[in-house]
Amino acid sequence: MTLQADQMDRTDAVADDSATVSEAMAEGRAAMTADVPKAYRLKSRKRELLETVLPPALLGGLFLAFWYYLSLVVIDEGRRFLLKPPHEVLNVGFLDSENLTEMLTALWSSTKVALIGLAIAISIGFFLAIIMSQAKVLERAVFPFMVTLQAIPILAIVPLIGFWWGYGQTSRVVVCIIISLFPIIVNTLFGLLSADRAMHDLFTLHQANRLTRLRKLMFPAALPAVFAGLRISAGLSVIGAIVGDFFFGRGEVGIGQLLRRYANNLNGEELLASVILSSALGIVVFWTFGWLQNAVIGKWHEAVQK
Repeated sequence: MTLQADQMDRTDAVADDSATVSEAMAEGRAAMTADVPKAYRLKSRKRELLETVLPPALLGGLFLAFWYYLSLVVIDEGRRFLLKPPHEVLNVGFLDSENLTEMLTALWSSTKVALIGLAIAISIGFFLAIIMSQAKVLERAVFPFMVTLQAIPILAIVPLIGFWWGYGQTSRVVVCIIISLFPIIVNTLFGLLSADRAMHDLFTLHQANRLTRLRKLMFPAALPAVFAGLRISAGLSVIGAIVGDFFFGRGEVGIGQLLRRYANNLNGEELLASVILSSALGIVVFWTFGWLQNAVIGKWHEAVQK
């Protein structure tokens, strides 16, 4: 009994020493952070900002230089309409108020189509991923058809979509749904199934039902993968909206219809300006979901913190 008591005392002493060391280390880190001069912290922030902005700025400058080289040196003057210089694209496409208004109006139309299609795809994708995560037989039954849907060339079924839903906005939304649905299903399902097995055993030990397990374990664990799928599908929905505009020419004019018109009329400046605006829309949508990801899981997920 005396030996056992001595061992217990030594264990308690080690635990107390470990706690003391941990507290001392934490206090030391806090003190070191407090002792860092304010000027040094500001310098670190400026350096971080510089490292974030400078690389894309340099790459953008090289791209513009290469664009000028192709337009003014490589391409003959008689064929320069194929690739106008950047300053002409800026003057005609963005500084001309009439052209800019027309393109922004068409871009807004495509944006509405992309957002509607993405919202419907998210609803369908979440529903299918959840039911597939709850039963293996459902996953085996549904997943092959999702792969088949992803593998279908969208251009091959455009006539069928137009025949079934007409040639207006509804068909454009359908194209967005078809293009953006698969990444949401795959990433959400992967995230739901990636929850720690030990945590599943803990929930089983406490006799948690399926809804509690899904809400408190599987869905929080799936959030990083879910946002990855949303960012991919957001860009694809913009592509779907533009493709739909390209082939369904009725109703409100979208950016895809302007692209086709400018290409047919050989309006190189307006065509390139429309392409730039379309790319900007995709970037904005992608960054929006990235910001949402940081806002939702950025405080605890290590992949976001890095």
